[in-house]
Amino acid sequence: MSTVAVVIACFIVYYLGYRYYAMRLARHVFALDPNAITPAYRLQDGFDYVPARRHVLFGHHYASIAGLSPMLGPAIAVIWGWVPALFWVVFGTLFIGAVHDFAALVLSIRSDGQSIGKITESVIGPRAKSLFHILIFFLIALAMGVFVQIVAQLFSAEFYPEAVVPSVSLMILAIGMGVLFYKRGIPLGTLTVAAFILSLGAVALGLVLPRPDLPPDAWSIMMMVYAFVASILPVWLLLQPRDYLNSLLLYLGLISLFAGFFLLRPEFVAPAVDLHPPGAPPLFPFVFIVLACGAISGFHALVSSGTTAKQLSKETDAPFIGYGAMIGESLLGLIAVMACTAGFLDAEAWQAHYASWNVAQGLGQSMSAFINGSALFLAQLGIPEQVGKAFIALVAVSFALTTLDSATRLLRYNIQEVSETLGMPGLANRYLSSALAVAAIGAFAFLKIDGQPAGLALWALFGTTNQLLGGLTLITVTLYLALRKKNCLYTFVPMVFMLVTTIAAMGSNVLTFYEEGQTLLLVLGLCLLLLAAWVVIEGALRFVSLRAEPAN
Repeated sequence: MSTVAVVIACFIVYYLGYRYYAMRLARHVFALDPNAITPAYRLQDGFDYVPARRHVLFGHHYASIAGLSPMLGPAIAVIWGWVPALFWVVFGTLFIGAVHDFAALVLSIRSDGQSIGKITESVIGPRAKSLFHILIFFLIALAMGVFVQIVAQLFSAEFYPEAVVPSVSLMILAIGMGVLFYKRGIPLGTLTVAAFILSLGAVALGLVLPRPDLPPDAWSIMMMVYAFVASILPVWLLLQPRDYLNSLLLYLGLISLFAGFFLLRPEFVAPAVDLHPPGAPPLFPFVFIVLACGAISGFHALVSSGTTAKQLSKETDAPFIGYGAMIGESLLGLIAVMACTAGFLDAEAWQAHYASWNVAQGLGQSMSAFINGSALFLAQLGIPEQVGKAFIALVAVSFALTTLDSATRLLRYNIQEVSETLGMPGLANRYLSSALAVAAIGAFAFLKIDGQPAGLALWALFGTTNQLLGGLTLITVTLYLALRKKNCLYTFVPMVFMLVTTIAAMGSNVLTFYEEGQTLLLVLGLCLLLLAAWVVIEGALRFVSLRAEPAN
């Protein structure tokens, strides 16, 4: 089947989904009000609550949700064939993932910018809120601990040290851009052009300047320091402009990759469907767990209801940012599927790379499949292979760092909300809560379990925990709509699907952990499964009671 025809069909489906489905949700389900005063204005404090222009905020949101996962997930999921991966990337996004992100954003802006965990208290109850906070803390700390490890490896001399100079340059350019825009009033267009040109120049410098050769632990420590600083600084000074610049790089990368793809017109070298790849778990439910951020990710609800909701200027910008950015991330997932199924020289090369599940799911192997396939597409534009790999590596690293600084701030918000529950206001201090957030991430990055970092040792729990949070977020959204006597089928059906697939995957993992004698994973897996069951029961009881309540 023609890969070009497949991709063009996906583009058309994306357009129709945004044009009709997203707008229907905005107008008829959530009834967005263009005149409503958002928390960014009502609670403006110059640190976390800062109104942003819609395109700048789109860049922040896009960069924050598009970490490594949209590249890693498809690079693993294609072991079951390109059809299941492609189907979930496109239709999972339009009917589940984008709805999830957009809905979480709307609920947050109507709740003073509170996190989805805090919102759950008013919708379901205080016990559900505490369960959410536990899941959020574990999910963010685990994921960012692993991201720190991965980026440290990518910075090392063995992989892509040429990404160091442009990564640091982006941080410096972002601070300069924030000061010049917010304090000096220089037009955004002028700053955008200048900063974008300089960031591209930094990519070239990274290829010619001496490449730092530091051990991974040194890079990890520096990233932890950066995450702390980024968490305590005003959002306009680093986080917002850095994410905006990163998004420009991704736009350029996506346009270039798709242009190279259309010029190359490669054929699929991967099978359409492989139900039984060697050593892999069953396609159902695991393709929906492995391929998360390119379709739906619970982490996105934290971004929507964390940093993004505190910067949204108008309610009617929510579809563009919440739903639209998820389509943007799905485009990244789409090109990742193409790179990992049509970016190999032949079927033999693909089979060698995906010889077994253990080989395919390695984080280094996954990134190399994506980077190498992408470099092949860029080569069609006359970009040398080494330059292409350096640029794609920069995109991957910069988005991992962007997710790291956004997630550290989100973890700070989570700790501050927990401090309210515990009656310990001292923990709400910005510096102390940021330090605790960084310490939690560092624990997963540096503490060892059986000789490997805790994050990597527990990574088998990430996928199900992440998707579980997505399903539980949809419970909250569905109950929110039911409380207001709105049509909740738009979120109820995705909620049921996500809970069924996730709980099935968690149960299967627990059984595997038991059979393999992995005691720690078994205990934690059982705890997560019980937490999931508890929240589902709380939600079901609340749903029954809501049906008898009058509309607000």
